[in-house]
Amino acid sequence: MPLLPARAALAAARSRAAPEAIRLALRPVARWAAAAVVVAAVAGCSELSYYGQAAAGHADLLARARPVSAWLADPDTSAALKQQLQAAQQLREFSVHELGLPDNSSYRRYADLQRPAAVWNVVAAPELSLTLKTWCFPVLGCVSYRGYFDRAAADALAAQLRAEGWEAGVYPVPAYSTLGFSNWLGGDPLLNTFVGGSEAELARLMFHELAHQQLYVADDTLFNESFATAVERIGTECWLAEHGSPAARDAYRAAQQRRQDFRELTLRTRAALDAVYRSGADDQAKRAAKAALMAQMRAEYRQMRDGRWGGWAGWDAWFAAADNATLGVLGAYLELAGGFERLYRQQGGDFGRFYAEAARIGELPKAQRHATLRAVE
Repeated sequence: MPLLPARAALAAARSRAAPEAIRLALRPVARWAAAAVVVAAVAGCSELSYYGQAAAGHADLLARARPVSAWLADPDTSAALKQQLQAAQQLREFSVHELGLPDNSSYRRYADLQRPAAVWNVVAAPELSLTLKTWCFPVLGCVSYRGYFDRAAADALAAQLRAEGWEAGVYPVPAYSTLGFSNWLGGDPLLNTFVGGSEAELARLMFHELAHQQLYVADDTLFNESFATAVERIGTECWLAEHGSPAARDAYRAAQQRRQDFRELTLRTRAALDAVYRSGADDQAKRAAKAALMAQMRAEYRQMRDGRWGGWAGWDAWFAAADNATLGVLGAYLELAGGFERLYRQQGGDFGRFYAEAARIGELPKAQRHATLRAVE
């Protein structure tokens, strides 16, 4: 997902210890960081400090990055990190030659940020609505999250929003895309916040963020994140089919099944909550129905966790903190992904044709582009 201001993993950082939920939902991105210096010139005074921290944070990230070749040649680089970086470069070549993603300087350098996340995103929604609060930025348009390189600043904004009556949350983001704007500065680097996971997880993240450089439509988070999620899924399946071991493929399928179970449960809950919020009931009745639906969702999660998942508890934290904001984020990343996957198959599994058709749809008015993707068979 782009870091306009600074995705889900849906519940904890996409660091080595991060719950998968945060990795799933918002692996979004800080699109504003690369353009912060430009937009600051046309922003109001109240926004200058925000753009300032974005520019400074991104500049620090770039300053820490060195070419992967330099890390591999450095005798102080651990054997584990060298192996991870070599795998990342294999994935990068695959992304260009097999997936048709941009061949540029992104993910050919590495930086150790010495922190568990690249940025922290803030999301918010009303008490009785799943419609996410949006923030708008010159040049880049509007997005449904606001990102910070400093966790304390993100927490402060979330606290302010809660005081104003919003349901607000903060989640760590392991990586972000600058949409290719920073390629002249060396591109988006590999980071310590995400290279330490499995090869399949690394593939998912890299393919997702590179997809944002392939296609990005202003003011349409749903389109952009669904497109990147579809490319991530298709690309990772292709990689594993050609290069994955049987154990890696089995582990990925098990993880994908958990993700599918998670999506079905949370999207079903979203739909039920949305129906309640749009009904003619009074606010007290809506609150009671909301509480019942949230309790039901958590109970169903515990049944899956303790049953067919064999006790795997990676989403405990996400379900404990779930609210309208976190459920709203899920819709922004998943709702149209299936339509893009069907579009890929419709185009004969040809990535060039798929990207061209997705770009054509992206030029339609927003409502029409969404309806077109939903109707793809």
